[in-house]
Amino acid sequence: MTMFKIDAKKLILLIFLFLCCVSPVTAAINTISQGNIVFIGEEGLDISAAMGSDTRIGWWASAADITTTSPTNAIDLTNRIISFMVTPSEFSGYTGNWYRLNNEGKSDGNAFSVVEPQLDIKAEDTTVQVDVETLKWIPTGDDIQFRIDNNLAQMTSQRGSPPVISIKVQGPEGGIYTALYNAGGTPTSIVNIPVTSTRFYTGTIWNMGDSARYSPGMYTIWAECNVNNMNDNYDVTGKTISTKITLLNQGVNPLITKPVTTLTAITPTQTTTQAMTTVPHPALVNTTLSTPAPTEPQTTMATAAPSSTQTKSPGFGTILAISAILFGLVVYLKKE
Repeated sequence: MTMFKIDAKKLILLIFLFLCCVSPVTAAINTISQGNIVFIGEEGLDISAAMGSDTRIGWWASAADITTTSPTNAIDLTNRIISFMVTPSEFSGYTGNWYRLNNEGKSDGNAFSVVEPQLDIKAEDTTVQVDVETLKWIPTGDDIQFRIDNNLAQMTSQRGSPPVISIKVQGPEGGIYTALYNAGGTPTSIVNIPVTSTRFYTGTIWNMGDSARYSPGMYTIWAECNVNNMNDNYDVTGKTISTKITLLNQGVNPLITKPVTTLTAITPTQTTTQAMTTVPHPALVNTTLSTPAPTEPQTTMATAAPSSTQTKSPGFGTILAISAILFGLVVYLKKE
C-alpha cells in the first residue's frame, strides 16, 4: 500500500481554505468599512476599519463647515470600537455622516453614515395582478406573493452579505406560520429570507386553496428585521418591523352582497259614499317616526232629503177624491 505524507502546515492551510469556502457569508454582516451605512438599533458592529487610529466621532448640523467649526455632537468610542451599538438614545435625530475626530477635535475623514431603518410589506394576488392592500381580500385559491420594501438591502453591497427579513403570517386561530405552501404543495420558508434589493419579491409562494392548511378567515401579516439585534433594540413600526396588513381568505367577495327582495303586501281599501282611506304597508313607513295606528273607516248611511214634490202626507189624494164624490151625490138628491 502506498502511503502519502502531507506536510502539517499544508494540511492546516487546506483546512483553513475549506472552512472559508463553507462558512456562511453572514459572518461579515457586522463588519463596517469606512463610509458604510449603519442602522439605528444595530449592535455588535466592528467599526475598527472605519475608525482607523481615531477613537472619537463627530456630527455636524446641515450646511455647517466641518473644517472651521466644532462638531454639533461628539461621542467617544474608545471602548466600543469592536462591539459598537448604534443606540437610539445617541443617534436618533443625528442621522447622516459621522466623522472621525483627531486629537484636536477636527474632522479626520468620514467614519460611517447613520440611517433610520425602513421596512414595509405588501401582498399581491398574482392570479389577477392586484395589490391586495386595495381590497384586503384574497379569493380562496388565488396565488399570492409578497413585496418587501426596505432600505436595508444596502448591506448586500457594502458588507458582502444581504440582510435577512422574516415574514410573519398569523392565522385566524392565532398561530404563526414559518412556511407557506403554493398551489403545487411545495413549502417555502418565510423565516430569515435574504433580501437583496430595496424592492424585493418573494415570488408566488402561497395559495390558500387547501382548507386543511388554511381555514377561511382573517390573516394578519407583517415583516421583521433583526439583523444585529436591531429589532430587539429599536422595535418601531415602519423601522425594524413593518405595519401589519390583513387579508381575508374567503370564496365570495365581501364587497358584493346578495340583493334583498322585499315583498310589499297590498292592503285592500274600503270605499264609502263619504271618503276613501289608504293605509301604507309597514315596510314603507319610517320606523323612526311615531305613526298612529290606522283606524277602521266607518260607513255612514245617509238619508235622502225629501224632493220638492213631496209636500203632502201619503194617501191624502185618495181621501179628497172620495169626498168629492159624496158631495156630488148629496147635491143630486136634493134636486130630486
